[in-house]
Amino acid sequence: MIRVTRTLAVPYPQAKVIAYLADFAHAVDWDPGTVSCERLGEGTVGEGSRWQNVTEFRGRRTELTYRLDTYTPDRLVFSGVSQTAETTDDLSFTPGAGSTVITYHATIRFKGLSALASPVLHSEFERLGDEITTTMPRAVAQALG
Repeated sequence: MIRVTRTLAVPYPQAKVIAYLADFAHAVDWDPGTVSCERLGEGTVGEGSRWQNVTEFRGRRTELTYRLDTYTPDRLVFSGVSQTAETTDDLSFTPGAGSTVITYHATIRFKGLSALASPVLHSEFERLGDEITTTMPRAVAQALG
């Protein structure tokens, strides 16, 4: 299992930041590995909402179905499933001095033979975590600024 955690701040109100990030279709703007992300279904985004996500990692594309499991005023939790992996994107939010502090915690658990690659891939996921500290604030600023 791979775990990556990053903390970053954005100069926007917490409620607006959460509302923006709750729509996982926006992952195409802030997640460096996401190629496309389409909402499945209609209506208001909330717990149970789902998305079809295409991720490219090390030259390979993988389709995952994501579900919004937790949507509260200070936390979003998305779970993703594919044939080869299960992922969790857990975002918690706290007010800062004129900003919202986001703690992003990703967990990736590979299935079957893919699990053997976990130790080798850990540094790649750490690099992607580093990128999110730039791409997520930029996407939030473009959407809310």
